[in-house]
Amino acid sequence: MSEERRLVTVLFADVVGSTALGESLDPEDLRRLLSRFYETARQVVDSHSGTLEKFIGDAAMAIFGLPQAHDDDARRAIAAALELCERIRDDPALGDRLPIRVGINSGEVVASRDPAHQDFIITGDAVNIAARLQQAADPWQILVSARTASAAGATYDLGPPQDLELKGKTCWAAPRRRPREHRWSAGTQTWPSSTSLPVAPSTSVVRTSSA
Repeated sequence: MSEERRLVTVLFADVVGSTALGESLDPEDLRRLLSRFYETARQVVDSHSGTLEKFIGDAAMAIFGLPQAHDDDARRAIAAALELCERIRDDPALGDRLPIRVGINSGEVVASRDPAHQDFIITGDAVNIAARLQQAADPWQILVSARTASAAGATYDLGPPQDLELKGKTCWAAPRRRPREHRWSAGTQTWPSSTSLPVAPSTSVVRTSSA
């Protein structure tokens, strides 16, 4: 099994309240809902050139930067998170039942590849931070680490950081409405409107420290 160090952006998306949902639904109905979520996540991640690394229960983990790295992997991850939230929310079968939350972080990982299955095993603190950000997020919220926000550049207006507590980490976060993506026309910057959305995804930029 070969190993290599790579700089990637990790995305975790999790269904909020799945335990309570499982208690109120027939197991087959729950399986159908989660299968629909998984397939939507796979389509969205693929469309932004990411790799859906695995599903963990009712959570999805995606990697941007493996196997193919791009200069804008952080931007791709944020765009994927936004699209995933919007597609799940707008799906009549999912939106009212499967609110999701997302955590995104960029950093160095060790990628081990199994030649027999062409799969990657990803390890590193960058993965742990992304998972903890997802756990700390509110329904329909996207928590973005400061490293990811910096790598994404001016594409998204995430606002200044403020205090946020995570397990084992000291962080700062700034709750915002959805990231606003730059759109350029004849040199003029405009912003897409989110006022018509019933529940717009919100974002936070998070800065972690070793404290």
